[in-house]
Amino acid sequence: MRLKDMSVYDGQLNQLSDREAMGLPSSFLSTVLEDLPGIDKSTFSLNQEQLISLLEMKDKNIGERYLAGLLLSLKGDIRIKPYEPNMITIPKSSVKIGLLPGKVDEVCSTYKDTGIIADWIRKETPEIRVDLEAYRIGKFPVTNFEYLEFIKDNPHEEIPTSWTFSRYPSEFSNHPVHSVSPETADRYCEWLSNKVGRKFRLPTEYEWENAAAGPNSWEFPWGNEFSKYHANTVESGLLRSTPVGMFSSGNSYYGVSDMAGNVEEFVRDLYHPYDGNWENVISDDLSDSTERYRVARGGSFTRFRDLARCKRRHGKFPRDIYVMGFRLVENIK
Repeated sequence: MRLKDMSVYDGQLNQLSDREAMGLPSSFLSTVLEDLPGIDKSTFSLNQEQLISLLEMKDKNIGERYLAGLLLSLKGDIRIKPYEPNMITIPKSSVKIGLLPGKVDEVCSTYKDTGIIADWIRKETPEIRVDLEAYRIGKFPVTNFEYLEFIKDNPHEEIPTSWTFSRYPSEFSNHPVHSVSPETADRYCEWLSNKVGRKFRLPTEYEWENAAAGPNSWEFPWGNEFSKYHANTVESGLLRSTPVGMFSSGNSYYGVSDMAGNVEEFVRDLYHPYDGNWENVISDDLSDSTERYRVARGGSFTRFRDLARCKRRHGKFPRDIYVMGFRLVENIK
């Protein structure tokens, strides 16, 4: 799938239509999943364990893996346990967070075709060192199936706008829940904590970036070079969410899945300058749309690869093209 060069828009992406902002033409565009009917029918007879193996197999094509995830969602994805989320331990460490100011122009040049501007990247500066205690982070973002348990227990809670006509999308049960507010994500964490007697919350920016970039401070969770085969960004040509863990080749150093692409993830923090100097705050169309905003990380299936960088700081602009989910963190006592 060939995308438009967005460099001509120079930071004006939010003034474009959704299709234009995604680099898509106005006419019909074929996607990579149109050949699903031609996939080996033996996939339909696989059991849940076999479907999981196929879904997470790095050498299988996107269509085969997506079909495995779809069938798994309908049979019941045994990886997803709403009251026993799969958590990965991140060790205590001293980590580098953010970007050296001298690297801003280099990043802008590398991702010029995505339409970024320097101010967006300056939010990542300066580079700081942070001491983090050990913690646990969800291997996957919270899924539709998990969120269903929450909303059945709390019928008046926010229904994701991604649930068309407020219908639970059973065929996407193992996809990340998205299009909910950060406040609702906080309430989900509180609800689950009360249910199981543990202390869940959203990750801080520092915890999220550390779990994604690892001890080597990689550009992307898997390394320093982008690959459209490692993450569900608009470059992959899917243009839809995908089952969690489907892009296992994009897992982070610590084995955390979907930290690049699929859905953006709200964190605990409001945007603030890393150095604490509010004279250095970056004003842009996002800050103009809301006085203070919750930071989001990781990029999504509707956005370009620049947002999938581990250091990238973003947020929810009030448009449907920004698909926002979340994942859990738990302190280790």
